[in-house]
Amino acid sequence: MTQPISEFKTKRGIARILSACRNTWDGLAWAWRSEAAFRQELVLMAIAAVVALALPLSGFQKLVLIAVLIVVLIVELVNSAIEAVVDRISLERHPLSKVAKDMGSAAVALSLLLAVATWAVVLYNRFF
Repeated sequence: MTQPISEFKTKRGIARILSACRNTWDGLAWAWRSEAAFRQELVLMAIAAVVALALPLSGFQKLVLIAVLIVVLIVELVNSAIEAVVDRISLERHPLSKVAKDMGSAAVALSLLLAVATWAVVLYNRFF
């Protein structure tokens, strides 16, 4: 028995790539417009990336400092997606909805802790 194919999976080649790029842009634009945490983290990331590039560090260390900031943005986007799906299903308060949203929030917190720890270790090893 064959499974039905989503209309969103029927594009191939360049059309698929262009569609994926458009979807990516739409997702980033929605996050910028709708998610204060994403805006704050993106601004902080931009500032910190400039700082990382200006510091007298190796190219690899600069990459790691910027990469952990991008991980925070990725996790924030996934958290926002989880929240959107939960809200799409129902706006009623439900224990499982709370669990999903709390776990997404915990993932963001852990990614922020990873970023802070990474920056602390790299900067400590370089300057102390």
